Amino acid sequence: MYKHRLLALALTAAASQAWAADTLRCGSQLISVGDRSSEVLQKCGEPVGRDLLGYKRSANRREEFQVEEWTYGPNGGMYQYLRFEGNRLVQITSKRGN
Repeated sequence: MYKHRLLALALTAAASQAWAADTLRCGSQLISVGDRSSEVLQKCGEPVGRDLLGYKRSANRREEFQVEEWTYGPNGGMYQYLRFEGNRLVQITSKRGN
């Protein structure tokens, strides 16, 4: 009985956490990590929110690029957060809305 409760608690905690993916479906289109922001905009449309998070230096420290987060949703109660670095999609995170 104790093991079942512990497992249920662990599954509930895991389900409530944000999760990251490499692809996201926008209607009949798929976007993937590595896509350009213009491709994402074309496939998914305008996001409900865009936040400028700042700037990041390249590995050789000779150039800076913009870091943005776009928000889509809610779709089925989920929000999708897309992180762009230098106009390239680097992370897709989903989180259940409040």
